[in-house]
Amino acid sequence: MTSQSTGTNTKMAEPVPWHALGPEHVFAALSSGPGGLSTALASRRLAEYGPNELSVAGATPWWRVLLRQFTSPLIGILLAAAVVTFIQQHWVDSGAIFLILCINAALGFVQERKAEADVRALQSLSTPSCRALRDGVEQVVPGSGLVPGDVVLLESGERVPADLRLFETNGLQLDESLLTGEPFAATKHSAPVPADTGAADRANIAFSGTFVGSGRGKGIVIATGAGTALGEINALVQGPPGKSPLQLLTHSLERRIGLIVMAALVFIFIAGLVLGNDVSTMFRTSVGLAVATIPESLPIVLTVALSLGVSRMAKRNAIIRTLPAVETLGSTNVIGSDKTGTLTENRLTVERIWTTAGLLDITDTADHGGAADAPLVRAVLRAGALTNEATLSSEDEDLEYSGDAVDAAMAKTAVARAAISEQDRTAEPLAHQPYEPHLRYSQTVHADPDGRRILYVKGAPEAVMDAAVAIAHADTEGPLDRALVHAANEAMGQDGLRVIATGSRVLAPEEKFTAPLPAPAGLTFLGMEGMTDPPRAGVAEAIAKCRRAGISVMMITGDHPVTATAIASRLGLSTDKPALTGADMADLDDHMLAARLEQTAVAARVSPVEKLRIVHALQTAGKVVAVTGDGVNDAPALKAAAIGVAMGKSGTDVAREAADVVLTDDNFVTIVHAVEQGRVTFAAIRKTTYFLLSTGAAALVAVTLSVFAGTPLLFLPVQMLWMNVVTNGVQDIALAFEPAEGDELARPPRPPSEGILSRTLWFRAGITGAWMALAVILSFIVELHNGYPEIHARTLALTMFVMLSFFQVFSSRAENKSLFQLKLLANKPLLYTSLAALGLHWAVMNWPVTAGLLELTPLTAWEWLLCAAVGSTVLIIVEAEKAVRRWAHRNDAPAA
Repeated sequence: MTSQSTGTNTKMAEPVPWHALGPEHVFAALSSGPGGLSTALASRRLAEYGPNELSVAGATPWWRVLLRQFTSPLIGILLAAAVVTFIQQHWVDSGAIFLILCINAALGFVQERKAEADVRALQSLSTPSCRALRDGVEQVVPGSGLVPGDVVLLESGERVPADLRLFETNGLQLDESLLTGEPFAATKHSAPVPADTGAADRANIAFSGTFVGSGRGKGIVIATGAGTALGEINALVQGPPGKSPLQLLTHSLERRIGLIVMAALVFIFIAGLVLGNDVSTMFRTSVGLAVATIPESLPIVLTVALSLGVSRMAKRNAIIRTLPAVETLGSTNVIGSDKTGTLTENRLTVERIWTTAGLLDITDTADHGGAADAPLVRAVLRAGALTNEATLSSEDEDLEYSGDAVDAAMAKTAVARAAISEQDRTAEPLAHQPYEPHLRYSQTVHADPDGRRILYVKGAPEAVMDAAVAIAHADTEGPLDRALVHAANEAMGQDGLRVIATGSRVLAPEEKFTAPLPAPAGLTFLGMEGMTDPPRAGVAEAIAKCRRAGISVMMITGDHPVTATAIASRLGLSTDKPALTGADMADLDDHMLAARLEQTAVAARVSPVEKLRIVHALQTAGKVVAVTGDGVNDAPALKAAAIGVAMGKSGTDVAREAADVVLTDDNFVTIVHAVEQGRVTFAAIRKTTYFLLSTGAAALVAVTLSVFAGTPLLFLPVQMLWMNVVTNGVQDIALAFEPAEGDELARPPRPPSEGILSRTLWFRAGITGAWMALAVILSFIVELHNGYPEIHARTLALTMFVMLSFFQVFSSRAENKSLFQLKLLANKPLLYTSLAALGLHWAVMNWPVTAGLLELTPLTAWEWLLCAAVGSTVLIIVEAEKAVRRWAHRNDAPAA
């Protein structure tokens, strides 16, 4: 919720915030009154301030999305090459390049055309119509037609159509969970509150988009449209999403590759001309080398790897809405989690019962009997269940109740622990007075089986104590010990529990009662029930796994600091430092805030703007931040974070549409599985990138060496196009299917400064690429020196390159583990596609038609064996390098 809830679409100025003014001053400032505006004045203000609606940014035109697919430096190089070869009428070359470009563009276009429905989901919260006073008469007014100064009538079940300064309330309670995230109904009144009161505590303001849970009220419109709390959230949500870490790394890598390849191609082109080759041949050679060197299939590989991650995560109850989110989860090092509904169950549960006999810890699923059946405990539970308006909504083992959260929790506990039957609980009372916020208690009169009439009261401990004269003990009653009760109340409150007290009195036979019931007096104080929103099962263990994986978990909530800290402690989050509050943040600059966030795991009583500021502060500090949430108040942070994770069951449409990932089971535990899969996905992308760059570098170095050696062209242009197909046409995509290695959650997150390839893989790509290039050029030179014709030498060199790539793709399956520790059939697509590529190359060489087109000739079996033997040496090099690194790591020596 915003820290200020003043102003309208034009931000009407006021010297004091609306919530700090009395109703009469608000009416005067807005030239209105209890009877509302005149129709004429309302029309003029509507023209002046505009409709009470949220603005929506227009969608990006489809043609602009399509053009964006050709902005990559690598794609630009290939596009230019395709155009020139087309002009030169080299149809095979240009056709192959154009096909690759079209496939990449189509995949990117489909990804980016995902509709941005987050702001439109916010619009659905606007009220189509409401009841307002115009000319002193109640009228049904379109919600979009409300203006500042209108008087709106509120009743149970209605949605608040604009921000209202309440001036009349009668038991009014609002469900503000979509803004605050708190499960408790907010009790409202009309009295002014201090100007520095936080938005979540402004009890005299009804915020647009919230629901009336019970009671009635009247309020004057103080803000409409963009000026409302909901409108400010809408403004925060709008705007294009930021690029994911993977997208930033990919674009950076593309630029570097583009510059290196262009420089190399220009050099080779000029050197070839100097050595006597014609312009057309050298240009086509440069084009073919560009196709063989540039990893143009990298976008496809990314899509395949991320899509596989999407499929695997869906099986673990995580729905991915944007593909890059798969990898981003894997690189996350901070998770900022909402409390209510994410870390907790979003339902009140009675956990402790205090009587003079002591404090009893209970759960809904605890065994019956024992201390739970003690007379004092049963008396407390019975009183809470009889002074109750909850209704049974499910008769299964869980005994689900609907209605007020406190009533539902107390009814469920009493019936589940056999303190009272559901039939007795719902028996018609002799008299009943519902809970009134200003009274802070409810009371009811029931007849027991002996015919006695008993008055039961439940409410705030102070209110019940004020009406009590005695306190119940195990076998008798004694004088009320206020200090004892107060100490017990304080102890439970410090643990974040919401405390409700109960009392009772047997009415004398001659005592009369009428409706409404008089204020209770002469009660016997029975005890107190402490309740809270309990943590979800398995969340504490999931947080511990995150910690082992190098991920910090921080609770960011609009709830009270005491409650938030108590839940955090139970979940295993650090509570050594006090919770950071929105009020604390107001006194901190961005640098000080970042330092404070390093020391605390709990941020409480924060508004959407403050939550967004926390995310930005963490990102500025170099953190990759994931944010979880389920309410409208979470939407801005969900969108701004590197990855937003929304709840699928209890979450709002706004949160789901602003998020990148939706958890269908609303379970924080699922995030751990998603993080693991994210790391598996990035590892697959990293392995594929390493393979593509190492083989591309080998081709580039080999051709460059041949130019310097003054030999005939190492590969003809059409052969380099074929080499691109047979060495990594499908093997790179198959490499994306590589499964988990098993230690994903035992490693820290990838450093934000590290690119797609680690220093280890850059070094490995360099040595393997250099060796592959050297082996190919040497085989070519040796064949020419032995008197073989150029066609045979080129065929052997090309087959040598194909075989080296065959073994290189298998060496790419693991970054640190030995290849021999992996199961051969763990990645069947890679095995089958690699063997198929070898078979295809053999067939093309031996079929006269294709052999003539590519200018190849068949090789003998011995020559194939020679190529295989030399090709396998790349495995020896990689395995030796891995072994040296493992030895160095064991001896605490720095890796090379």
